[in-house]
Amino acid sequence: MMKDIKELKELFGERYFENFPLRQYNTFHTGGNADIAIFPQTDLEVADSLRILRAEQIPFCIIGNGSNLLISDEGVEGVVIILSGLKGILTEGTELHVKSGSLLREIAYESMRQSLTGFEFASGIPGSVGGAIVMNAGAYGSEMKDVIIRVKVLDCTGNIRTRENYECEFSYRESAYQTNGDTILSAVIELRQGDEELIRERMNELNEQRRLKQPLDYPSAGSTFKRPKGFFAAKLIEDSGLKGCRVGGAMVSEKHAGFIINYDNATSRDVSNLIDIVRETVFRKFGVELSAEVKLIGRNYSER
Repeated sequence: MMKDIKELKELFGERYFENFPLRQYNTFHTGGNADIAIFPQTDLEVADSLRILRAEQIPFCIIGNGSNLLISDEGVEGVVIILSGLKGILTEGTELHVKSGSLLREIAYESMRQSLTGFEFASGIPGSVGGAIVMNAGAYGSEMKDVIIRVKVLDCTGNIRTRENYECEFSYRESAYQTNGDTILSAVIELRQGDEELIRERMNELNEQRRLKQPLDYPSAGSTFKRPKGFFAAKLIEDSGLKGCRVGGAMVSEKHAGFIINYDNATSRDVSNLIDIVRETVFRKFGVELSAEVKLIGRNYSER
């Protein structure tokens, strides 16, 4: 990179990488390299890195578990801050204090061990809590907005703030964090006392439903499209005759039409082209415009 990043390199040492491959840091297993990747492990490291990047006007993006991302084959310009090392779960009564990089399944199983119910819905979602809050992730009738009581963030001016649930502006697969420039550091989840065995049974039941209905044997980003008002995306796609439709190595799953999967060494371009075909076909047949739930990042991508 053209900018002076000596301070950043010194700050992260062995957790600083140049020309870093991102394929294994997103659940599609596609995409190119980051010019630079760093792995913060503390709130202070996140704050220091953002201070440096903003002062040097170096472009950056932040990712967690990469479970809802499509990364450009041409890679990502600037610095990718990967928060997978920002982990920790602390239980206080019915509250769980969780770091941004903690995986939802880890939180779900810790909740079960503490006999706390209300997070079973998230046990099979392959994401981190930070990304899940940004997307207001959900399943089986529950969403993150139902369990989050407050979020600790680093705002765009570099100050650490606490946002209450109402300030997160949660709606279906949306939150204020998609546009307000905040970086999520941690959150507090509030659950209810329950029975460990009943919680285990419910988690097993939901995960069995996923196994039977979803194409978990292939890399994907989960549901590719948001649910359009009054419709179901998967039914519209199936009724459009698109099950099994392929572009290169990307395919509309034959098991669940709402999933685009990496069927055979797909590129991100294969996936994005197939997303376009699905959207155009559904709109032509039914007049319904599908919005991609997947976020596209990197060179030559614009918001869809």
